[in-house]
Amino acid sequence: MELDLVLVRLNKENPKKCSLTPLRESGRAGIRWFHCDLGDSIPVGEVTLLHPEGEPLTPKDADRPLLLVDSSWRDLPRVLHWVEGDLRYRSLPPELQTAYPRKSKIFEDPQNGLASIEALHAALCMLGKRDDSLLDGYRWRKEWLDLNSELLGA
Repeated sequence: MELDLVLVRLNKENPKKCSLTPLRESGRAGIRWFHCDLGDSIPVGEVTLLHPEGEPLTPKDADRPLLLVDSSWRDLPRVLHWVEGDLRYRSLPPELQTAYPRKSKIFEDPQNGLASIEALHAALCMLGKRDDSLLDGYRWRKEWLDLNSELLGA
């Protein structure tokens, strides 16, 4: 399957905790990576941005590259301030359940927060482009698929 993904990763995030690290290390084609610091300009063009405040993602959104921002929820607005392009905000079903064990001692994560790789996998499922190989190397792959089998489809 041909991917057209734009992944923005905030440099201050710990790569050992990043669920996208195995995907980055695979060197997979069709992914544009932007590693940035707060305040860096990020030119992305016209994209579908995964964001909890967007309209529901549908297969009609498949004609644009998919943008995923890998940062803390707290930093997301500040990262998006520097993203340049036509951003079409789209959301995932709120019923999706993360398998990633979140343990922030400082900030509260949203109830429907997902690990970045989970959000990416779910989005591609919603776009009709399911690719379970994206989860290769994800420690909680089986749990993610089991928890969300009905929403993710076959």
